[in-house]
This record gives sequence, C-alpha cells and structure tokens, in this order.
Amino acid sequence: MNTYKKYLPLIIGTAVAVGIFIGGKLNFKDGSDRLFTSNSKKDKLNRLIDYIDYEYVDEINTDSIVDVTVNGILENLDPHSVYIPKEDMERVAENMKGDFVGIGISFYPYRDSIAVIRAIEGGPSAKAGIRGGDRIVFANGDSLYGRDLSNGDLVKRLKGPIDTDVLLEVYRKGESELLKFKVKRDHIPIKSVDASYMLTETLGYIKINRFAESTYKEFKRELKKLKRQGAIELALDLRDNPGGFLGIAEQIVDEFLEDDKLILFTKNKRGKIEKSFATKRGDFEDGHIYVMIDENSASASEIVAGALQDNDKGTIVGRRSYGKGLVQREMQLGDGSAVRLTVSRYYTPTGRSIQRSYEKGNRDYFDDYYSRLDSGELLDPEKIEVADSLKFTTPKGKVVYGGGGIIPDVFVALDTNMQNETITFLQRRGYINYFAFEELEKYRGTLENISREDFISNYEVDDQVVVDFEEYLKIKRRTNIVFVAYKKEVKQYIKAALADQLYGNGAFEEVVNQKDVMIEEVIALSKGE
Repeated sequence: MNTYKKYLPLIIGTAVAVGIFIGGKLNFKDGSDRLFTSNSKKDKLNRLIDYIDYEYVDEINTDSIVDVTVNGILENLDPHSVYIPKEDMERVAENMKGDFVGIGISFYPYRDSIAVIRAIEGGPSAKAGIRGGDRIVFANGDSLYGRDLSNGDLVKRLKGPIDTDVLLEVYRKGESELLKFKVKRDHIPIKSVDASYMLTETLGYIKINRFAESTYKEFKRELKKLKRQGAIELALDLRDNPGGFLGIAEQIVDEFLEDDKLILFTKNKRGKIEKSFATKRGDFEDGHIYVMIDENSASASEIVAGALQDNDKGTIVGRRSYGKGLVQREMQLGDGSAVRLTVSRYYTPTGRSIQRSYEKGNRDYFDDYYSRLDSGELLDPEKIEVADSLKFTTPKGKVVYGGGGIIPDVFVALDTNMQNETITFLQRRGYINYFAFEELEKYRGTLENISREDFISNYEVDDQVVVDFEEYLKIKRRTNIVFVAYKKEVKQYIKAALADQLYGNGAFEEVVNQKDVMIEEVIALSKGE
C-alpha cells in the first residue's frame, strides 16, 4: 500500500497528461456518438489503463484513475465543463427534471427517530394524513427507530417505484398507539418557484431558485394567479439562482417581450449562430417587470436579465450578476456517467458576452465573490470595473457593458446584516431549521391554530428564543456563537423557518422579505419614489 501511495501521483499525472492531449483534439462536428471511434490517441489512453490494471505491482481501483483523468481534462477547458459520476446522475437528473418518486415529506433524524418536518401539500403523505411532528417508526415492518441510518439510507427505504405502497407506522404525540398509514408513492415536485404573492395592491412577486424542466409551467401558473389578484407589475427575484436550462429562460423572457424581439443568440467555435426570438404568446408584455439579481445570479438568470435590459424592457435591480455566458450540453460516457461540456457562448441582444475571464484558472474564477467583496463593489457601484471596449448601446440609447455579468439599472448594496457569513453558515448547515423544529415541538398545539396571515404579520420571536438558540448551538452543534450585533436578523430567520414548517408554500420568503432592502427598493420604484 505504501508503494501504491508513492507512485499514485505519477500514475495520475501521466493519465491526466494523456487525457489533456486527447481533450485538445476532440472534434464535435458529427455529434457525441462519433467521439468514441477507434484512433491512436484513444488507444494510447486505453493501453495505459490496461497496463496499470494488469501489470502494476499493487491492486488499485482503475475506475478512480479514469475519473481523475476525466476531471483533469475538463479542468483544463473551462470552469463550467464538468464531470458527473454515475452515482450522482440520479440526483442531478431529478433536480433538473423537477420531480422525483417518493412519499412527499421533509424530515430529519431527531432523538433516534425520523421526525416529519412537514408533509408536502398535495403529496401522498399529506393525503394519507401524516402531519408535521409525526415520528416514522416503521416502514413496511422495518424498524426506523433507534437505528444509525444516514439520510441516504432513509431516503432509499422511503422511496421506491411509482404507484407502490409503503406501510408507515407513526408515533404522534397525544396518541396512545402507533398510527398506521398506507402511502402510495407518486411524483413529488421539486419546486423551482419558491414564493409567489402580492407585495402591494398592484405589484406581484415571484422567486425562482433555478431553471428546471418544470420551471416555466410553475412560473406561468403563478403569474396567472397574480394577475387575477391585480398585478400589473412584477418583481421577478432571481437572486442566488445559478441557472439551468437555456430554453426555459427563453420561455420566461417571452412572457415579457413583444413579438419578434431578439432574446439571445449563441455562437459555437465554428462560428455557427443560432438566434432566439420572442413569440406572440407573452401574457405580461404590457406590465412592468423588475428583475432582481445579485452576485450569485448566473447563466439562465443572466439570460433573462440581459434580454430584458437590452430590449429596454423593465428595470434590472440589485448588484452585478455572476458572469456565466457559456452553454453546456450533457453527453453520456457509456457507463452511467456523463460530462456537461461547454459547446457555445451566448450573447445578449446587443451582442455582448457577459462571460467573465477564467484565464487565471478555476480557483481564481470561483473565488471572484471575495475579490468583489474586497474591492468594495458589493457596496458601491462606482467600484464596478468596466471596459470601454466592451461598451454596447440599447435601442433607446442606454449604455450597457459586456465582459463580466449584468450590471443593474438600479444598484442595491449588499445588506451586511441580513447576509453576513454567520447567518449564511447557520442557514446552509440547517441549524436554524432544526432549532425551529424543536421550538415548534414545544408549542405546536398553539402555533398550529394561528392563521398564516396572522403569523406572518404579527408573530414575534422573543429574546429568550435567541438565548435558547445560542445554547442549542453550544450543546448540540458544538458551535459557540453569540448573537449580539444581529439579534434582530436571527429572530427574522427563526420566524421564517417556523413559518416554512407550519405553512410552506413561500411562507419563508414572505417573512424574510419583510426586512429585505432590495424588495423595499423595488416597492419604492413601483410607487415612483
């Protein structure tokens, strides 16, 4: 084993070098099915792998070397050409498809049992009668209580083929015996529209978290609902949206642009240009649109913002977007894995590319947020660097720039209170949600009798809850944090987590947005202030 460790870097380095050579010679003219014909370069790589597999002194996993080789090739192309191992393909496919087959609950392991945080509205578990706070003790007679199961193991036990039944035995506080529920597995939506509601009597709000296959249908449904409620203006929240399918972004832009307006065009390395135009089906062409973006709005989000900005439609509000103007296509590798390979660049209607440079390497590229933070750009629009050589003009004479993201029409500085690193860390690790669940367990009977509107408008988290949260982090998460400078913000996120677990359907966003400076700016613009 020591010999293996000693020579592994040399083996991997050789494989990567060969891989990079092959990567530079790939030709996609005839499609991905022609890439794997016999040739000397492919034979060289195959021979090397065979030598290692059959002749190398120690037993090693050549599959892992192949994975390293593929990653080595892609890392030398661009930051967005990526390898998807076969074990990740199902999860990635589900996320982009917009649904999966399951029983429709969110849960987490709590005191050696499986606690239901919330049954998804309209899903199989909700229809069967399962509620938030229930503990799943048995699934098809298999005990789930007191067992050291990972979340992945639990998901496997609860998921299964569509239309198959799983018999759940559930403990519910106040009941003397376990409750039994037969739940039929079904398609469970992974929502890409997080929230949709009215900000004012005439201004609607929709937040999209990604552009998946189901996103346009979700968006269209919510847009129609808001129009029925009186919306003649729309705040489209694309903050922290990393993108997704280009075609879905085009469909959403089409709702706002007049017929035959150019949405975008793409160009590959052979110079082939493909253009996309708006059609007659737009339902919001006469309404005003505010698109909210930030430094994490990327790809398809930037397509939406750029298409509207370059057509002098609506108002882009926020901070300079991520700067990803590359288009990927997923290609299967024959063993269940795949690559998403960059095949073209996209350009906004004025002809600008918003892809930022990656000449200094992937690490520098992905650390760009910290560079922006250090430069002061996230707090002051005057610190945004632009190049006169990348200046473009819209039909109405507005100056816009390429070369690194969409610069908004109206700048809103980063709110360092609501978006500080500590709160972001606690939110991403799930600590706020888990604590909120335990708080909800104490007062579930009382809180479940409060209406959604009353809770969002009037419920207040008191100071003692913040103290309890500090103690929770210290004892259960071994994290010593004291909330002195941003107690109000922590209260807001705890309330939002409680609202989400009680009501779902965008309640989290409604609470958080109450103190959101960018939302306040959009409302002020809508009122002409």
